[in-house]
Amino acid sequence: CVLPAYEVLRMATTRAADAIGMKGEIGVLAEGARADLIVLNLDKPHLTPCHDLVANLVYCAKPSDVETVIFDEEDEDENGCCGSCSALDDDDFFQIACPSCGAELICDQSTAATACPYCGNPAIVPGQFSGALRPDYILPFRLSKDDAVQALRAHYKGKPFLPRSFTSANHIEQIQGVYVPFWLFDGGAEGAASYRASNTNVFETGDYEITETRHYHVVRAGSLAFEKIPVDASSKMPDDHMDSIEPFDYAQLRPFSTAYLPGYLADKYDVTIDDSRDRADTRCRETLAQALRDTVTGYGACVTEREDIALRRGKVHYALLPVWMLSTKWRGQDFLFAMNGQTGKLVGDLPTDRGRFWGMFAAIAAPLTVALTAILQFLL
Repeated sequence: CVLPAYEVLRMATTRAADAIGMKGEIGVLAEGARADLIVLNLDKPHLTPCHDLVANLVYCAKPSDVETVIFDEEDEDENGCCGSCSALDDDDFFQIACPSCGAELICDQSTAATACPYCGNPAIVPGQFSGALRPDYILPFRLSKDDAVQALRAHYKGKPFLPRSFTSANHIEQIQGVYVPFWLFDGGAEGAASYRASNTNVFETGDYEITETRHYHVVRAGSLAFEKIPVDASSKMPDDHMDSIEPFDYAQLRPFSTAYLPGYLADKYDVTIDDSRDRADTRCRETLAQALRDTVTGYGACVTEREDIALRRGKVHYALLPVWMLSTKWRGQDFLFAMNGQTGKLVGDLPTDRGRFWGMFAAIAAPLTVALTAILQFLL
């Protein structure tokens, strides 16, 4: 059966807001609610004649009919951006046609694989993974979307002060699998380090307590070889999040093929090898320094005096690695959940709903206050 147009409109507005825990905040034009709205041009052949405005909107309107979008009282400027966005040149975006339904999809310059919002089918952007842009490897997803959803639920569990918009089922289901571009650096490090160490011994002789401290000069030298140190090559991805979900198991690394992409999003790199190399060098240097320091044992105190480490750079590989991601904006701040699509290791930023915090505080404090007052009155 076909749903009535008014019912469909309510499902897309007020009921959708209720489903994600934002009833009264969005989905309505009312005092105290966010001023989110769109303005459509009804002067189109497929929208005339207009016997029923809501029916025309639900059954006939197209995305191309939208002329103006207002986000929380901020109107789009002449470049198509609201005040909270920075204006983007036309060169930052391009259009492709969905191979299934023919709809026009807007992509930024780094998008390599996406999904059509109209028919849901995957769309591979031509040319993004060809020639010099073709990755050497791809690491397939091992964990499914259901696995990612369960991990996210477990991450949210036991956190009563989270906003409802984070814990709602509809919100959690928006998690997406993304093939993130990475540079994998080969190389090595060789070096030496010296340390000032000491041992302290306290003992008694007759009526005296004697403290004896022995000082040592410790020298260590060594080398390490590194293979496929991962550094994310996407400016969209927070470096600390990508570092936190390591390591990846390279045993499952496969030669790149677009056959792995359908069903997932993917980006090509927009951070070059040269811009990423410092991060790889730092990790090599710090890893060797820590390895040398870990061999200095048996001392009560140890201070590094000097480190001299030389790096040897090797081959660099281009790979796509699997990450489940969910990005949420709440009260003007961005919060990102990321999970290794192979191992399940996760990291996430979580906000605190102050309203829920103070509500729970009041619920606990009120009966305690009454009980303490009664006890004081009884004692007095």
